[in-house]
Amino acid sequence: MEFLVALAQIDPHVGALQKNLSMMVASARQAKEAGASMVIFPELMLTGYPPEDLLHKPAFLRRLNDLEQQLVEELGGLGVDAVYGSIRQGSSGMLNAGVFVQDGQEVGFAAKWRLPNYGVFDEKRYFTPGVLARTFPYKGCNFGITICEDLWHSGGPLQELAQSKADFIINLNASPYHIGKQSEREKSIFQRITECNLPIIYVNMVGGQDELVFDGGSFVMSREGAVVCRSPQFKEDLAMLKIACLPDQQVEMLPGKIGALCSQDREIYSALCLGLQDYVAKNGFSGVVLGLSGGIDSALTAAICADALGADKVEAVMMPSRYTSKESLEDAREGADSLGIRLADISIDNIFDTFRSELADEFAGMAEDVTEENIQPRIRATLLMAISNKKGCLLVTTGNKSEVSVGYATLYGDMAGGYSVLKDLLKERVFALAKARNNWAKEAGKPLPIPIRVISKPPSAELRPDQKDSDSLPPYPILDKILELYVEQEQSLEDIVAHGVDRECAARVIQLVDRSEYKRRQAAPGVRITSRAFGKDRRYPITNGFQAK
Repeated sequence: MEFLVALAQIDPHVGALQKNLSMMVASARQAKEAGASMVIFPELMLTGYPPEDLLHKPAFLRRLNDLEQQLVEELGGLGVDAVYGSIRQGSSGMLNAGVFVQDGQEVGFAAKWRLPNYGVFDEKRYFTPGVLARTFPYKGCNFGITICEDLWHSGGPLQELAQSKADFIINLNASPYHIGKQSEREKSIFQRITECNLPIIYVNMVGGQDELVFDGGSFVMSREGAVVCRSPQFKEDLAMLKIACLPDQQVEMLPGKIGALCSQDREIYSALCLGLQDYVAKNGFSGVVLGLSGGIDSALTAAICADALGADKVEAVMMPSRYTSKESLEDAREGADSLGIRLADISIDNIFDTFRSELADEFAGMAEDVTEENIQPRIRATLLMAISNKKGCLLVTTGNKSEVSVGYATLYGDMAGGYSVLKDLLKERVFALAKARNNWAKEAGKPLPIPIRVISKPPSAELRPDQKDSDSLPPYPILDKILELYVEQEQSLEDIVAHGVDRECAARVIQLVDRSEYKRRQAAPGVRITSRAFGKDRRYPITNGFQAK
């Protein structure tokens, strides 16, 4: 016997239960029209992932229960069966469950055994682990349901399903992206298949949720360890899979469409675009506004905004001072014209003079220092926030991970805003991604979105005459190496020195990182692309007496 199942790689909206239900029904209808008898949805599809403390709201859970009954009825009316992620109550608490619905009735569910509680995950706050592996008969064969983390480890439900009558496994996922994650998933699933000798259907969520981006890439792996079907990354998709139940009780996953994997630059760029796009759309903003300085960070941010939202949804503002170079003004205009975005020009010199005049008595007898430098980005932030408030658009900040790591950013100034597109990109990666974006434009025969001079000139905050970032920081290749080792890999000073870094330089950077925690705690959320981003991944106390040595 052969039958079709559909892998529904969908972008849910956390908490928007009715919206998510409607998307599920629409996908089920599409699957039915394509000849599928079953549609498979990701982990916690109806609530969105992660629902966090919405799960502590009784009203939310009541509404979830009511809508889930509606979902089951609508699936029955369509004549399509389904496996989807939802919530169930167990004897000892709430369960993260995979539910099987057939002929308009819930047949049963299987609960998640392994609850991740590291990095961005906090599932033990809400759920209790499952303890029972279940198989379900379907069209002459039997399948088991596992959920995400269950298949990242040997043993557990996988071992029990392999010893039971399961012919294949359906794995529901809300697996967030970081660089190289799809390769990690497929290697892990390959390892599980060598242990259980069962084919696995891996259905993943897609879309942005605050800092997280779910990259999709749903796939099916045969018992021989070959990928026979794969959905594209960073896009919604409904992939069709034909399953054959053979006379010898073996189940064969017949080859389907196999989407190609993205290059590393392309997957990072796609993650940044998708994260921003969903944050703007799901929070109801009309578009975005950003400061365009003529520097590399704001130029790349503007390109991402235009690609993610469309040029008509992006407004850039150039806010020159007496320290802004002619080249920066030219570069900002060239970049805006290439992208087709609006560029406003508001000088801050008169406002800056007013601040200095009003503070003159308070600052009498004191030399000018970083205080006057910081007034300038705070003026710019006030102007940008005014535009954001008036026009209902989101203010996106343009700082990168290197700067926010060491505090080379002004609190309530250039850090002010609602979303930080480059928050998890070290400076060297910013340059690499800018070059990649230009290369894609060149290949497509389109104007370069980022002026060449922006990439080649030394970075500068332009808050005083002839200022360069290198006046205050180590060269970015050295700084980023230290930050990668200390922030992303949690290595000690001695470990960093062993990698060939000057001790005094490393110690200074470590001190800057540790002293800047209070700034990062007040920073805007931003897209996570590494496995060690600032935010949920890395939680340190602000008041902290420990010194790294």
